[in-house]
Amino acid sequence: MSRTTEDGFGRDAPRLSVVGLGPGDGRYLTPGARRLIDRCSLLIGSARQLACFPDFPGEKRTFGPSLAALADWLDAHAELTTVVLASGDPMLYGIGDYLARRMGAENLHIEPGISAVQYLFSRLRLPMNEVYLASSHGRAPDFDFLLSHPKVAMVTDQHIGPHEIAREILARARPRVMIIGENLSYPDERIHRLPPERVARHYAMNVVVILDAR
Repeated sequence: MSRTTEDGFGRDAPRLSVVGLGPGDGRYLTPGARRLIDRCSLLIGSARQLACFPDFPGEKRTFGPSLAALADWLDAHAELTTVVLASGDPMLYGIGDYLARRMGAENLHIEPGISAVQYLFSRLRLPMNEVYLASSHGRAPDFDFLLSHPKVAMVTDQHIGPHEIAREILARARPRVMIIGENLSYPDERIHRLPPERVARHYAMNVVVILDAR
């Protein structure tokens, strides 16, 4: 077993880490995440994520065309001390799950972050107890199943967002209230609490909470 230091990462930083950035604002980057980023030689992420680290002295690389291509590249450059950036928490419908399955969980370190879902529930002062977590990223949710739960949190994408969720609720005549968190933790953050019939067609980057209205 490798020796550990006070920072918990052993004598050297892990060769490959997936690091959660939190909901967006740098205040929510954990000290552990900051240490890993400071100690790596290569930082991989989206252009928006990489822009959060203008003073990073090592190499920066944006995500390629696919996650499979990224995994192949990481395999071919295993000698580098690399951090792959993830929005929110890497294991909540994030890139950490894919890389752990594709590359072997034993071959990477996962540094958790604060998810946008956690952030929104905290802003609402609403307990996360018994919430069902879901995502529409690259998948078609089973709304009959989702709406059987009294409390649902969904990470959305550009294809299935608040407007599409509201239509599914109205089609089933379910008594629900929707809470839409836009641009969470950023200066232009907005949080809306609406019945489905009042949900607008377009919102900025968002997370949706669906609550039983009864």
